[in-house]
Amino acid sequence: MPGLQTTIAALERQRKQWEAFLRMMPGAVSSRERPDVPSRLTAVPEFGPDPGGLRMYKYVPKKPNMSLVVVLHGCTQTAASYDLGAGWSTLADRYGFLLVFPEQTEANNPKTCFNWFREHDATRGEGEAASIRQMIRKMTEDHAVDPKRIFVTGLSAGGAMTAVMLATYPEVFAAGAIVAGLPYKSATGMRQALESMFRVKVREPKEWGDLVRAASPHRGPWPRVSVWHGGADTVVKPKNAEELLKQWTDVHGLSTRPNRTETVDGYPRHVWTDAKGRDVIESYIIPLMAHGAPVATGDDDTSYGVPGEYLIEVGISSSYHIARFFGLTQTRRTIVDPFAGERPAPRVESPKVAPTAATTAPPHRERGADPQPAQPTAPGAPRRRPGVQKFVEDTIRRALDAAGLKKRR
Repeated sequence: MPGLQTTIAALERQRKQWEAFLRMMPGAVSSRERPDVPSRLTAVPEFGPDPGGLRMYKYVPKKPNMSLVVVLHGCTQTAASYDLGAGWSTLADRYGFLLVFPEQTEANNPKTCFNWFREHDATRGEGEAASIRQMIRKMTEDHAVDPKRIFVTGLSAGGAMTAVMLATYPEVFAAGAIVAGLPYKSATGMRQALESMFRVKVREPKEWGDLVRAASPHRGPWPRVSVWHGGADTVVKPKNAEELLKQWTDVHGLSTRPNRTETVDGYPRHVWTDAKGRDVIESYIIPLMAHGAPVATGDDDTSYGVPGEYLIEVGISSSYHIARFFGLTQTRRTIVDPFAGERPAPRVESPKVAPTAATTAPPHRERGADPQPAQPTAPGAPRRRPGVQKFVEDTIRRALDAAGLKKRR
């Protein structure tokens, strides 16, 4: 039967492609081989219907406010390892918001990736998407969460699953942030997932937007969206960020061209604003950065995270700036460092923003939003953190050495 033989051969090629991809990933180890990391999270064994078979963890700071952030880890990670690396619970201590961490199991996916590419798990009311929605209900019931202040973010497979949640439950989220992820419905199977990651699926903005509009009965208003990607990402090609922006600018009825561009902590930030001048979409493409989430180590109030696999020190904290985009960084508190004990929160230094393109309308600032920096860096002279400078210097040094051009003493 030639047809059956062709199908078997195609499935075998698909299996080999997937296994090769998983071997290629820098963190591709089994859970038994993963080192234990300190966890600040609390398991929630029972949270209601769980059609996706996920685990639930939460973090509740002292005297929490009514805001909630859903955090989705990447492949080979756990809820605890991603929290440690991205610094979300430290941010929660400082600003008072609650966290919920869905966690994938090896029974669902051998490398603990969220199954963003499976129809059952990426559909409203079904699979993993429904389990995550139920966790939000549980947090809302237990902690009096404000339904207008619920947010979602994730890295890699967690970023792609963030896109799923924003599309399938848009009425639930005020905003979301996708780090090294892909557009909603860029894949409906493993083979398409690989093609989207490595080759990128290109569609017209309206076609992308129609996929979101068809995912739920919701007709607006739509969640605000933040997109982050490494310019040297070889696992999920950076062009996926362009397709994500096409999808969400169309959903919001905006042009694919940003209203303004500015420099934040030495990196370009592109911003799309709505008719009222509010920032509704932003994007950061970090040049030379591989697959992962940007982190920044240091003593100032904008540095969060611990470098590791998929958690890359480049001098800018994606978690902090995502929380700021969500509107969660207005009120600071004394924080408790689990390793160093209690210490006062340092004086806040707002990220230096250098505008490089004038917007057609002045930025709108919502009540209670962070004030814009009083003295922006002049165009052409972006602020450079020590982390950024070291990262660039090390990259240049390695390139010169590999090319045999490094000056010998």
